[in-house]
Amino acid sequence: MAFIGPDVSLHPTAYVHESAYLYGKITVHEGASIWINVAARAESREIVIGAYTNIQDFAMLHIGERTPTIIGSHCSITHHCTIHGCTIGDNCLIGINATIMDGCVIGDNCIIAGHAFLKEGTVIPPNSIVMGSPGKVTRTQNNYVRNRLNAFLYYKNALAYAEQNYRAWEGPAFSAQMMREVERLQAELDAIAGT
Repeated sequence: MAFIGPDVSLHPTAYVHESAYLYGKITVHEGASIWINVAARAESREIVIGAYTNIQDFAMLHIGERTPTIIGSHCSITHHCTIHGCTIGDNCLIGINATIMDGCVIGDNCIIAGHAFLKEGTVIPPNSIVMGSPGKVTRTQNNYVRNRLNAFLYYKNALAYAEQNYRAWEGPAFSAQMMREVERLQAELDAIAGT
């Protein structure tokens, strides 16, 4: 069973894998999922994990010396990431093995590439794609649909894992569901953009 400390506020619809460790003041919102061997520690300040955000296998979340860790809604913090005392906007994807350091602020709809390193205090505007060490904006692109779809994928997977179904992504029914979600998200983005 997962270790969930007494100061953790866990929404009843959130999924926490039995191997995860959550210590200190941590808030996990609706539909969020915490996956295999995640470690999150907030000995001071706080960690906030937004609605429908997924924290994937072996990720590490920690507060900074002077900064909390705030992760927006519909984000994917992928395998082996280090998220340390930073703020991540809504609808972001942080790639495998990326490191985001203290005081970084990442705008909405961003993709941070795998193995990127964002040094302390880096500010990334919304709709950016960031690569490298140190991380630099390489392109501007609205990643709303792609990133929300990835978060939806993990939300559905968490529902399946809670029922001990470990093959939820298999078969034509799931593919059709994903296509419907792409269409829904694109229509949502078009409405937001007024197109």
